[in-house]
Amino acid sequence: MARTTPEPSPAPAGTVVGTVTRWMLRMVLGLSGLVVAGIVSAVLLGLIAMAAAYPNLPDISDLQDYRPKLPLRVFSAEGVLIGEFGEERRRLTPIHEIPQMMKDAVLAIEDARFYSHSGVDYRGLVRAALANLWKVKSQGASTITMQVARNAYLSSEKTYTRKLYEVLLTFKLEHSLSKDQILEIYMNQIFLGNRAYGFAAAAETYFGKPLREVTLAQAAMLAGLPKAPSAYNPIHNPKRARARQLYILDRMLENGFITPSEASEAKREPLQVVTHTGHTELHAEYLAETVRQLMYARYGEETYTRGLNVFTTLHAADQIAAYRALRRGIMVYERRQHYRGPEGFVDLPQDPEALDDTIDDALLEYPDNDEVLSAVVLDATPRKVQVIRRNGELLDITGDGLKPVRSGLSPRAADRIRIRRGAIVRIVRNAKGYWELTQLPEVEGALVAMDPRDGEVRAMVGGFDFAKSKFNHVTQAWRQPGSSFKPFIYSAALEHGITPATVIQDGPLFFDAGTTGSAPWEPKNYDGQFEGPMTLRRALARSKNMVSIRVLQVVGPKEAQQWITRFGFDADKHPPYLTMALGAGSVTPMQMAVAYSVFANGGHLVQPWIIRAVTDHKGKVLSRVGPVSLGEATRVIDERNAFVMNSLLQEVTRSGTAASAQAMLRRPDLYGKTGTTNDSMDAWFAGFHPTMTAVTWIGYDAPRNLGSRETGGGLSLPVWIEFMAHALQNVPVVEMEAPEGIVYSGGEWFYEEYSRSTGVTTLGVEGALPDDAQIVPPAPEEEKKQILDLFQIH
Repeated sequence: MARTTPEPSPAPAGTVVGTVTRWMLRMVLGLSGLVVAGIVSAVLLGLIAMAAAYPNLPDISDLQDYRPKLPLRVFSAEGVLIGEFGEERRRLTPIHEIPQMMKDAVLAIEDARFYSHSGVDYRGLVRAALANLWKVKSQGASTITMQVARNAYLSSEKTYTRKLYEVLLTFKLEHSLSKDQILEIYMNQIFLGNRAYGFAAAAETYFGKPLREVTLAQAAMLAGLPKAPSAYNPIHNPKRARARQLYILDRMLENGFITPSEASEAKREPLQVVTHTGHTELHAEYLAETVRQLMYARYGEETYTRGLNVFTTLHAADQIAAYRALRRGIMVYERRQHYRGPEGFVDLPQDPEALDDTIDDALLEYPDNDEVLSAVVLDATPRKVQVIRRNGELLDITGDGLKPVRSGLSPRAADRIRIRRGAIVRIVRNAKGYWELTQLPEVEGALVAMDPRDGEVRAMVGGFDFAKSKFNHVTQAWRQPGSSFKPFIYSAALEHGITPATVIQDGPLFFDAGTTGSAPWEPKNYDGQFEGPMTLRRALARSKNMVSIRVLQVVGPKEAQQWITRFGFDADKHPPYLTMALGAGSVTPMQMAVAYSVFANGGHLVQPWIIRAVTDHKGKVLSRVGPVSLGEATRVIDERNAFVMNSLLQEVTRSGTAASAQAMLRRPDLYGKTGTTNDSMDAWFAGFHPTMTAVTWIGYDAPRNLGSRETGGGLSLPVWIEFMAHALQNVPVVEMEAPEGIVYSGGEWFYEEYSRSTGVTTLGVEGALPDDAQIVPPAPEEEKKQILDLFQIH
């Protein structure tokens, strides 16, 4: 049962001084003879000093309404913690919610007589005073109330003056607060290492669980932290932490808090501490950081102290799937890259004990990167490499596990890349379950997923690893979209009489210097081949550059530039040149997700949102956010346009460059477009289901060639497929219904007004445009100087 005491009213100074006098008399009566004579004068002087000091004591009213610094906490839609920001990690926990065994463990080691003394345990204080009689310092015998007084108002300086103020403050606290209030403050305020303040925060920091779920053994280990959080830290000093835990269990037994059988069982319990400090298993650091920035813009420095709780739109299962899919895709690509060598080298001693210490120290500087683990090489030959982990685990890696690092095992390898004894390397368990040597990737990536019906962001992975780079590629990386941008040009073309059945010439194009205003330009298809006349549907499925350029000539670069703003793109990042047809502008993955959602939801522009609600630490709602309802105010393109474009994008995933999407996921209701920029610097796949839009991107931060055979379909599409395989589990197939004004004729969809061959039927066939298709004049002279540089994208 929790101990409680009546809530007293604050006492006047005279009452407190009287209490102090009675306390000092009890100390004196506990002694005798010369000892009494020797300290009587000191007692009188002490009383005078206390009376003089009492009016100068700090106001403690803030502890009567205890409001500690509480961090900003960010949660998923289900309430899973995904981020925490503030110098002090703390979970303000009322005393009645703290498990009794946790309170008992603390009392057993810190202050067993807490509920019976008046704030100062004079017996212990006298013992400490006598032990330090000939010293300048005063040490020991601090009760929980004294610790609260010291931690809240005083320095840690160990002098008699500070101890005098500590005692006076202790009595002031005891007269102003109940015992339970004091214990509640102590258990929420005390520093316990690893930026954790209070036992609730420590339970999550060290054991990854809420305080209410800790076991007796875990409670005893946590109770050992106040004395010296660094020395008894179970992560960094497990042996010392274990010894103190056993001592506390003995103290709990001696004080009658637990039974002998409970003590024995707790001592046998193996403890597994959490080592991924600062992270959660959900790995939503990029979204959490975005939330932090939004909160700081609104609340300023209070963001980190007032205990705000932010509930986001992120779905935990979707986030986990996105994180794993992107990392797996990047690591698959990394296996095809040349080996850049070990991350470092360390001299390994022969003495076994010294060897263990050296390995531990070395790997502290090279922490594990989730599933990509660090290890030290003990022995290396071209056929076998033996490595050791920080926990002493020995692993022999052979066969296919050596393939990614073959060049580093060659006798002719340069010293900087040669794998040898003392090399610090990376290992990972591959898809077949065996260990292989690898390296941390240099390439980056992004994946963002949102509900196109309301803009709710369901998952956001802004890079391979947040600890490595906090740059959020979803929102901050401006990259060329390549062919994944073509659907927006085609969308504009539908409003100019071009239909999915329009036959367009996939043949050579040449623009002389007079047209470009610079040097001649002869664009190419990605594969360098031309297939002749083909329908618009087939051209998009095959991602034909020549066709896209001819289509943009009909629309006009300036008009196309204005059209794409309907999808949320910035006009100034897409200069009105023919290269716009090839994706020569700049976009972010988030922009692409918003833009493709316009097709997915039938023509509406929905803004992405990530915050559902903000509450204070007591759960009071400070703000609540919801999606904007779709209607005429959100419509940006005609429903017919969205329907025809969806039909074309469905063809891409059925028979075009993304045909593996429908083949792998075995469902027809998938839509999207691959994108590969010039020299394969960016690899994209942007696609959707009517209930989920997802965009993936892979590339280097400083743009460089990904590889001559690397494409959006080969790099980013597999990541998208893996994520959507999870996201669409148990989601029924959705068939989009044709809106009014759309007709189906001859196996193709048409705007009703173009269903009788009244639109553009051919384009560029036999070397001429039809009468109703106009070629836009060349760009003005002042704009031509930029065109050559922009004509570098496929």
